[in-house]
Amino acid sequence: MRYENVCLEAISHSLPEEIVASAEIESRLRPLYERLRLPEGRLELMTGIAARRFWPPGDPPGRMSAVSAEKAIVASGIDRREIGALIHGSVCRDCLEPATACGVHRRLGLPDRCAVYDVSNACLGLLNGVVQAADMIELGRIRAGLVVGTENGRELVEATIAHLNADRSLDRRDIKTAFASLTIGAGSAAILLCHRDLSRTGNRLLGGTMRTATEHCRLCQGGDAPAANAPLLMQTDSETLMREGVAVAGAAFADFLAEMNWTVEDVNKTFCHQVGRAHRRLLFETLGLDERIDYSTVEYLGNTGSVALPMTASIGIENGHLQSGDRAALLGIGSGINVVMLGVEWRRAPHHAENSIGGTA
Repeated sequence: MRYENVCLEAISHSLPEEIVASAEIESRLRPLYERLRLPEGRLELMTGIAARRFWPPGDPPGRMSAVSAEKAIVASGIDRREIGALIHGSVCRDCLEPATACGVHRRLGLPDRCAVYDVSNACLGLLNGVVQAADMIELGRIRAGLVVGTENGRELVEATIAHLNADRSLDRRDIKTAFASLTIGAGSAAILLCHRDLSRTGNRLLGGTMRTATEHCRLCQGGDAPAANAPLLMQTDSETLMREGVAVAGAAFADFLAEMNWTVEDVNKTFCHQVGRAHRRLLFETLGLDERIDYSTVEYLGNTGSVALPMTASIGIENGHLQSGDRAALLGIGSGINVVMLGVEWRRAPHHAENSIGGTA
């Protein structure tokens, strides 16, 4: 897929105030660690994740999605009456019905002719939303589109800790499938796309590619509890998922370079889905890229699901990771297995609203 008329005009993020260290999680897992004689520090040692953040208990994701979306609108300078689509792309949502996007739309005061809906695809929901909004802009159906989402790993992490401590039948092999759940964090991100005629930055979304390998769709599964009041748990074959996911990414990257008419040397900067240290190392080895062109947040934010890549991009842009003329690759990988890779020709950052912690809406 190629775009001639789409610009990535603004990208924003919001972070929770509460910071939870990996050491604190291990402290809460003391009954399990003592029973299985597990060494302290293994969580950070194996993943490279020192901390993650959580939203307050009961805080609906739609509230913070509206905060992040407002930041993107303000930063872009685009009249909100021009926004013709609002897509909410995170796994977390306010309720099953109606779409979480409806409440976000109401909070933002967007036009009543704006398309409003949710997209769900594990860690790729927001990138899938970007592709859909870009398609609508390219086709002339809308002038601008807003993609937003908010994730909160608190419930999953706390349920996993409780399960691991309570089930005394678990051995070292059994707990491996729950380990990835302890890396999940929280955050929020928004991306505003517009037609190039509206753009003040000239940051072109050039196009990209998608690839899937659904034979591996059972390597990471969660939320399939048999009872409505059962805790949220997730089972992940982390080693196989990493290996197979990176293999699919390698094939997708070859397609991506061909579609963009780029070589590996043409990729100046990257933003990737944030999983862990081993995943990042293997991914860049497989793609033939230098890790130094990447911007990473996994060490202090953990795996924040669908908002991990755009939130990292927002933080990286604020910290000067992109320079005018850079060709940036957005490398998204999600369970399923699904891959979305997008190419951006960067010119300049918009003026950012306050973009760090919390907010109200």
